[in-house]
Amino acid sequence: MSQDTKVALVSGGAKRVGRAIVQELARKGFHVVIHYQTSHNEAESLAGEIRTTGVEGLVVRGDLHNNDECQGIIDSTLDHFGRLDVLINNAASFLTSTPDNIEAFDPVLWGDMLQVNLIAPMALCYHARRHLAVTGSGVIVNLCDISADRPWPNHLAYCCSKAGLVALTKGLARSLAPAIRVVGVSPGIAVFPDGYAEETKQALIDKVPMKRPGTPEDIAKLVAFVSEDATYVTGEIIKVDGGRHLS
Repeated sequence: MSQDTKVALVSGGAKRVGRAIVQELARKGFHVVIHYQTSHNEAESLAGEIRTTGVEGLVVRGDLHNNDECQGIIDSTLDHFGRLDVLINNAASFLTSTPDNIEAFDPVLWGDMLQVNLIAPMALCYHARRHLAVTGSGVIVNLCDISADRPWPNHLAYCCSKAGLVALTKGLARSLAPAIRVVGVSPGIAVFPDGYAEETKQALIDKVPMKRPGTPEDIAKLVAFVSEDATYVTGEIIKVDGGRHLS
């Protein structure tokens, strides 16, 4: 294993957009740490896949509800690779089966959503910050959401957690510069949640000026660009939504 190869950690990296990010970073030559909570088989399969490209894939389990385990995820990365160059806060909680509006306010649901989507990313940044700063070119990429700007009334906890992540991204960009860049990537439609009816999907696509959903690969390519090439970009929230924010 080359000591010069950069190491990226992707939270929630086993499935969906996280999986595409892992694959794209591996194609760019990064060793990748694939964090998961329950998707063990998918994580191991993905690690095996990227190892065939000549980079290393390390699988690390951690429960983002537990801030001590957030530290453990970073510790496992450092124990194995001895370095960390890029942290991708991708893991998130999104509910489709439970009402999340003003009439159904549930403090427990809100606490859970804020923990996974906002507090855990902060905890990972906190525990990773000194290691990311070693080379003077560390990067944190936070997966935000266009709903942070235009919140959905039936997904209030989720939208508020993502709005908090936007604020965290900008705040950390100021406090961690110049050694670490912090950038938000804000997807629109990339992967529909399970259980969405076809008519619901089409209604959402119809609101997108480009008239198609995005793909996990669309998001992953931008994350990889931000991680490696956008060396004078920090504090920005970059939308990848086919123009949805314009409509």
